Amino acid sequence: MKKKYAISLFVFFVAFFAQLSGYAQDRQPFYAAMAAKDAGIIDKQLEVVRKSSSAEKTALEGALLMRKAGVVGGAGRKLKLFKEGKSKLEEAISKDGNNAEYRFLRLMIQENAPGIVNYSGDIDEDKEFIRKHHKKLPTAVQSAVASYARNSKVLRPEDL
Repeated sequence: MKKKYAISLFVFFVAFFAQLSGYAQDRQPFYAAMAAKDAGIIDKQLEVVRKSSSAEKTALEGALLMRKAGVVGGAGRKLKLFKEGKSKLEEAISKDGNNAEYRFLRLMIQENAPGIVNYSGDIDEDKEFIRKHHKKLPTAVQSAVASYARNSKVLRPEDL
């Protein structure tokens, strides 16, 4: 329950700060969908992301699929969506491993993923990467990272 609260709180702050910044003005619907507990809202944003030509398309789609896995029914369906999303996010990171926002998405997902999916192997590496590159992120993402760090067991405010 605490993990769901932390994810919701994180996504709320990301959406809030995205509205305040020129960066990610178009990301607000993405972060709103990440906060949603409704698969329909997530599906609508997935459709938008899939139609886009954004360089971030693969990473954003992966994160949305993993989020959707948390709200749909059926263990098999959840696992299938999570694996598909994980594959996409990992593909994006393998192509652009220096993208701190991708690493932040992965850290957040790994910290909050259920243990059964065995997705936590990069937490320490991502934490260190985010710590080193936090100041280079766009202001909206810096704020989201800082907000998330206040409730994270892995990434603490003093790390930033």
